[in-house]
Amino acid sequence: MAIAELKEALTLLRRMPLLWIPGIAGGSLAAALWITLNLSGTFFAGRLVVFSGLVLFIFTTGMLTIIRKNEGTIRELLAGGIRYYFRVLLPQLVIISGVIFVFILLTVTFSLIGIADVNIVTALTVGFMIPTLFLTFFYDTAAVFEDRRVFESIRRSIQLVIAHINAVIVFLLVSLAIFVGVVLALMIIWEAFLYDKLEPLSRYNETQLQTLSPDQLVAMIGPGGIGITAIILFFGIFLLLPILYSYKACFFKKLAGGVIITQQPTTGEFDNKGRWYKY
Repeated sequence: MAIAELKEALTLLRRMPLLWIPGIAGGSLAAALWITLNLSGTFFAGRLVVFSGLVLFIFTTGMLTIIRKNEGTIRELLAGGIRYYFRVLLPQLVIISGVIFVFILLTVTFSLIGIADVNIVTALTVGFMIPTLFLTFFYDTAAVFEDRRVFESIRRSIQLVIAHINAVIVFLLVSLAIFVGVVLALMIIWEAFLYDKLEPLSRYNETQLQTLSPDQLVAMIGPGGIGITAIILFFGIFLLLPILYSYKACFFKKLAGGVIITQQPTTGEFDNKGRWYKY
């Protein structure tokens, strides 16, 4: 099941080059964030992360609307992204808030019983977060493809995942394989370009490697290495975002049985006794 949807997604990307635009936007934002982090520090980079995420939401949501219609233009991509922006953003905020609430609840509970071990609280929070993200993974596609509202999109995702749990696991494994494959390939290219600068690491002992900080590594590769890393980041996001999002959209359509259920407003009227009659 999962492989057929991957082929469908790759066919979509070949047929509609428009779907690569979110990858260009995401790659550009990631490269800009990396350069800002190294030139201006975490203060400006932290604010750019929030801004980049909000902007990228327009492109990824618009991408889903284009896949739903199976055609479109740049204007329709942006219009669709704006139209469904909050339908996708709000469920994500609900999910994140739920994870944060569990973390706070566990922290307070353990403090009251005299246990202040952060590692235990973190482990339990992660144990809650993983199944939560797994069950709600298709909230955005449900919101766009089926016009679901905040809690409806989350509930729809949970229903589909539970009903097709084995297929979803295969889908996630294939997605993970794509992610790892692209990342490893780009890391090899990155190391090839920066071989001369990274070569001294081969002479480091185990203690030196363990104490090597990210700042020391950035200083070692220098400004040229920072630029090359930005380019590698761009291509990584450029490839992964369109492929994985298209794959997710095609897989959701398959889970939904190939029939997208659009939520229609209920219309009707009350009679003189206050009884509701639906048209």
